[in-house]
Amino acid sequence: MDEFEIIARFFAPLAGEGSFGLKDDAAVIAPRPGFDLIVTTDSVAEGTDFFAFDPAGLVARKALRVNLSDLAAKGAVPHGYLLNIALPPSIAPDWLAAFAQGLAEDQAAFGVTLLGGDTARTEGPLSIAVTAFGFVPEGGMVRRAGAQAGDDVYVTGTVGDSGGGLAIFRRETHALSEAQRDALIARYRLPEPQVAFGARALRDVASAAVDVSDGLVADLGHVAKASGVRLVVEADAIPRSGALRALWGDEDAAIIRAATSGDDYQIVFTAHPRHRAAIAALGAASRIGHAEAGEGVVLQRQGRVLPVLQTGFRHF
Repeated sequence: MDEFEIIARFFAPLAGEGSFGLKDDAAVIAPRPGFDLIVTTDSVAEGTDFFAFDPAGLVARKALRVNLSDLAAKGAVPHGYLLNIALPPSIAPDWLAAFAQGLAEDQAAFGVTLLGGDTARTEGPLSIAVTAFGFVPEGGMVRRAGAQAGDDVYVTGTVGDSGGGLAIFRRETHALSEAQRDALIARYRLPEPQVAFGARALRDVASAAVDVSDGLVADLGHVAKASGVRLVVEADAIPRSGALRALWGDEDAAIIRAATSGDDYQIVFTAHPRHRAAIAALGAASRIGHAEAGEGVVLQRQGRVLPVLQTGFRHF
């Protein structure tokens, strides 16, 4: 099949309003009075973000979800996305059908549609780039900048599970049960972006936020730098799943590894202490530290500063 046959067969059925059935060179996103349009983009590549043996539907959903995670951390309601995919010669129609089905499932789950993109051939590994769009009330986007000394630091969900799943794929020795192993692998293969929390609650409480993609410590570093504060994280307060504790234990090194492994796609945010009761009532986030005067991120445990030699994943 050529590019246009691939688009017509697999991707045009995913197209939404403003996309013209993917038969034009551009799409239209109608403005919403009183709202800002939020744009983000991220890519995933075979061998770095997923494996060649991963099911095509899960690859598609991960590519979309890592972008929805960015929108969630900005407090945005997702609207639609562009898909740029570079296909190696080994990709077959059955794979594309499963890939498109994965996108269809998540479009239904998160209320988004495909607006366009590009389909190309590559002699290198499979590469997928998504650009996602969402809306927030005008002036309401939650930025990395905005944290103040005295703010609390929170994170949604649990941290480190995806790193544990990747470790299992890399044949790290373990004594996990089948259920524990499968839970960690699932977190690596299929992130759970905190879209509902981001769209419904984050803007009301957060002074600054970012999604956890490169690692909790690394991404908190972006908030600290943009906000001009030091963020102090209590290691024992970092939420870790039972499966991850069974894999790596509870020693200092295990907590550091969880806080730097990346691919969690949770939201880490700061908030004024007056919001503690409201955040606790939501039951979606754990308080893990505070902001103070200074710079950088400090990970400490029972008064000891833990040495963090590499804060998270580095692309280069």
